[in-house]
Amino acid sequence: MSTRGGRDQNNVWLGMSRSGSHDGGASGRWLEGYQGTPPSGFSILMGLLLLLCIAGIWTAYYTVPSDSVAVVQRFGKYVYQVPPGLHFKLPLGVDIATIVPVKRQLKQEFGFSTPGAVDRYQSPRQADQRRETQMVTGDLNAALVEWVVQYRIADPVRFLFEVREPAQTLRYVSESVMREVVGDRTVDEVITVGRQEIESEALAGMQQLATRYVMGISIDQVQLKNINPPLPVQESFNEVNQAKQEKEKLINEARRDYNRVIPLALGEKDQRIREADGYRLKRVNESEGDAARFNALLAAYLTAPEVTRRRIYIETLQAVLPGIRAKVIVDPQAGGILPLLNLSPVEEAP
Repeated sequence: MSTRGGRDQNNVWLGMSRSGSHDGGASGRWLEGYQGTPPSGFSILMGLLLLLCIAGIWTAYYTVPSDSVAVVQRFGKYVYQVPPGLHFKLPLGVDIATIVPVKRQLKQEFGFSTPGAVDRYQSPRQADQRRETQMVTGDLNAALVEWVVQYRIADPVRFLFEVREPAQTLRYVSESVMREVVGDRTVDEVITVGRQEIESEALAGMQQLATRYVMGISIDQVQLKNINPPLPVQESFNEVNQAKQEKEKLINEARRDYNRVIPLALGEKDQRIREADGYRLKRVNESEGDAARFNALLAAYLTAPEVTRRRIYIETLQAVLPGIRAKVIVDPQAGGILPLLNLSPVEEAP
């Protein structure tokens, strides 16, 4: 009964198609050629199985980048982690692989934002950007502090499962530590000479809290960027800093002149002292030598006066005669002036 009714219905559709198309259109010819039956339940089942196989194959493999590892969960429970490369897992959502960039250096910016950032926790929200920089120093002054925290994911399992939002928690930790470090110093130290100490102390404090909270994060560096006073007093503060810089410049110039003149004077002083000391030693040694020679000569004179007197006379002549240019020896026994010996050197004619 049902088969006959189905055939009658098909004939009705065929009749309508013939009567409705006087020019033999494509729609009428298509309906005339349709004599099949609707798809059965087995065909639908085979189609669903084929789609299921395609979806299973499509979700069974995944690729881990070279700077990351994959943490695999089975029905939400951690199973294992895999290194970079091509890997396979149970399909259709049984295994879920989460890519964690463990070899990439990540950063968080406070007080400013870099355009085009992919990580939503890298830059502050527009509403929090101004609030993060406003800090109170130890001398109850205000300062606008901007800084950057660079970190790495040291333990991907703890990073994913120990803390609900580790990146956001790191922002809260960084802000808390930086406010504490800045609050222990004066505004002059924060803006001028204390930057390196603030960076080192903040790095140690952030790493300590990250370890205590088991965040799986290793903080590499904390770097201060712009540190300015509040806008109402910024112009006056710049003038004060300019005056301090001018003061330091004059002090450095005075030290330069001091280092150029004073060491030279000290060197000349030491040189003259050494020369005077050498002259003193020379005169003392000569005097002691003359005194020793005189004592020895006195002892010899007391022993043999005549011989010593003659020896002194000869030695005196040996010392005096070479310095006399004209030497004339006259015989005292001679009656006239002719018997003489001229020992003067003969000067050559020019």
